[in-house]
Parts: sequence; C-alpha cells; structure tokens
Amino acid sequence: MQVPDTESSQNLKSWFLPYQIRWLKDESAVKIWEKSRRIGATYVQSYEDVRDVVSGKVDKVWFSSADESAAKEYIMEASKWALMFDKAARSLGEELLDEKNDIKALVIEFSNGGRIHALSSNPKAFRSKGGKVVLDEFAFHEQDEKLWKAAKPSATWGYPIRILSTHNGKQCLYYRFLERIAQGKLNWSVHKTPITQAIEEGLYDKIKKGKTTQEEREAWLEELRQDSFDQDTFNEEFMCVPVEGRTRFLPYDLIATCEDDGILYSDEELQNCRGNLYIGFDIARKKDLSVIVIAEKIASLLIVRRIHVMEKTPFHIQRDVLFNYLRLPSLRRACIDATGLGMQLGEEAQYSFGKYKVEAITFTGNVKQELAFPLRSAFEEKNIRIPYDPKLRDDLASVKKIVTASGAIRFMADHTDDGHADRFYAVGLANHAADDYQGPVWVKSAHSKPQSTVINNGY
Repeated sequence: MQVPDTESSQNLKSWFLPYQIRWLKDESAVKIWEKSRRIGATYVQSYEDVRDVVSGKVDKVWFSSADESAAKEYIMEASKWALMFDKAARSLGEELLDEKNDIKALVIEFSNGGRIHALSSNPKAFRSKGGKVVLDEFAFHEQDEKLWKAAKPSATWGYPIRILSTHNGKQCLYYRFLERIAQGKLNWSVHKTPITQAIEEGLYDKIKKGKTTQEEREAWLEELRQDSFDQDTFNEEFMCVPVEGRTRFLPYDLIATCEDDGILYSDEELQNCRGNLYIGFDIARKKDLSVIVIAEKIASLLIVRRIHVMEKTPFHIQRDVLFNYLRLPSLRRACIDATGLGMQLGEEAQYSFGKYKVEAITFTGNVKQELAFPLRSAFEEKNIRIPYDPKLRDDLASVKKIVTASGAIRFMADHTDDGHADRFYAVGLANHAADDYQGPVWVKSAHSKPQSTVINNGY
C-alpha cells in the first residue's frame, strides 16, 4: 500500500507538539514514556500505530490500557487517523477473541489486512498473540507483572514495544523499569515529559487555540495544582515524580476525612471559649518553623481552633505569643517541644504557669512514637477535626515511618521550604496535652490538729 505523504515537517508541526514529535521520530525497539497527564500521549501513540500498520512495518497492534474507557478513547483516535491514511479502513467494533476466557477487543481493520486491537487489562488477552505491543498507563494495571510476562513474548519477532504511564508509587513494575534503565541495566529509550515542559512547548496554547501569556500559563498550572488536592497527587499525575506511598504514616485520603471548613477561632472566640483548650508547640528558630496549635476538646473530639506559624522569629517574640495563649481562660494544658532550643522557653513557661499546666517534652525516638501513634488513631477513629489547609495537609502527610533492619521504628520527614513536619508535631503535642490532661491539682489538708496538740509537739 502506498502511504500518503503525511509526515512532512509542516504536517507534523500542525498536528503535534515538539515532545510528541520527538516520541514519533524515536524508532527504538522499546521505548517508555514517563509522562504527565493531559499532554496528548494517547493521541500521538494512536497516530504512530496507524502509521506503522499502513506502512507495513507491523501487521498487528495490541493495545492495552488500565480501564475500558481509555481503550475506547484510543480506538476513537486511531479510527480518525485510519481514515486519513486508508479510506478503506473500517472499525469492526467489539470482537470476541477468546470465548473460554471471555477476551474481547475493539478492532480496526485496514485494507492491507493489518489490524489494531484495543484489549482489556486482563493478562490472558496477550497469550498466543504476536505483534506490536502498547501498554498504556502501565503503572496502574492491577496485575502488571503478569501482564508484562504475557505481553513481552508477543514482540519476540522484532515487533516494537511501547510503554506509556504516569507514576503510581514506587512499588510497581513501571517504576522498576525506569530504575533499571537509569542504572544502565535496560537498554531502552526513555522520554520524560512533565506538565511544565509540555506547557513550555505549547500545550496550553494548543488547548486555547492561540498564543497565551506567561501569566495565563502559570494560572493554568496553578489550577491543575489546586485541582490535584495535594502535592503528592500533583507530583505523580503531572510532574513525573513518584511517591513512596507505603511508608507514609498519615495518608492523604485519611487526613481528608477529618478536614472541616469554618472551625478556626478568632481571638475573641478563643477568649470566650467555654470548652477546654490545649496547646501543642513545636519550636524552631532559623531553619524550620515554630508552630503553635490550639485545640478544643469536646467529649472525645479534638477540634483544631488556631494554627500560629512563626518563621525565623526571635525567641522573645515567640515567648510573648506563647504566654498570651497560656493566659486564655479556658487553657487547661500545654505540651512544649523542649528539645535543644526549646529548653529555655519550656522552663520559663513552667516557672510562670506551673508544671501542672505546662509540660516540657524532649523529643526522642520513643517520644515521637508516643505522639505519632495516638495522633494516627485520632484520625482513624475520626476523633479529630482539622481545618482545610493544603500546607497543614502536606505537613501531616510528610512524615514517613521507617522500620530499620533491627526492627526499630523511626519517623522521618524531608526538610522543605515550608518546614520539617512542624505542624505534624504541633498537632501531635496538642493531642497529647488533651489526652494526658487529668485536671488541675487541688491540695486539701486532712483534719486540722487541735491547737493544744500542736503546741505540745513543739511546733
């Protein structure tokens, strides 16, 4: 079959963006695309597959995605390209390939006998098949290892393999492929396209069908970030950054179940609060943040009413802020980080307000466990309410539980521009203050001795 002259530079530039053209022109036997969502990867892959079938480079394409809707979208795109290349191409709809295992595929047939099949994610679908293999959103296939084991032999006789996906943690086969490539253990071609690069190369201009300003592009990027709900989702879905989800101590979805709007108190509401208030204070001076969390305990429910964040704040100002909160009429107990820099401030607070009201806590591995595990229980049992605050959410989710080879548990968090899990430990300290509160200490004498007895005893 004579292939139309569709791949002139002018045509390619009118249909595709630079990163898509680079993908098309890469003729490697195996290539893998580490990509953002919404950048047109399925669109360009469907073109490549139709082109390969029409040109006779391959006679069959076996495409598999993680869900049925993605397979249908791929076939729709492929059908459009097929009509451009081959007016006789026709869609055969859904075809039963294996009655015993109920394997079905959406099929396009070309006039040269070539075919494109869009399969389900069932690994059995690839058994006894030969041809070009395309694995879309591979990181999200539930049986990725079985799928790869079944699909890889399909390309044995010189057929190409294409793997495209956004990230889904570091435990999947897709991430291990990228790791092995980086280590030089797999000689595969890698393309990486985060959303920022796609925008730089014209994605948003194409969406808006015209030249956009830098401000408009930045606003759209921020909209994507906000719509992602949390930083981990944005990193994986758009920035090609995998997340170590299994070590996260407080997962984002758990945190979200305890978020409420409108629960923070004004200064006046704090002064007039009739419920019991508790403080958690994580102290820093230059590198990290100082964070005071004030929470109200109502029955078994702890409600965060105030989050006061101080960055690079002199200690005398931090002292004034803390002491003003300690004077609140309903303040019952405060737990203060007295590790290192916080020792002096903890001692001053105890001297001024009493040890029954202020507990100075030195952080150790065991102490962190005593703060962290009850805090997680509070989230799991829905006994805590926190404000809807992306920075608070990211901070709570930043702590990772690490089990060492000896079985010891450690809690770790990366240093970022916005602290070092400071809000996490401030909330944990407030929770500890509320759980550990036994009420004020009242001293009451026993029975008074008669005056004569006192005198006779020489007092």
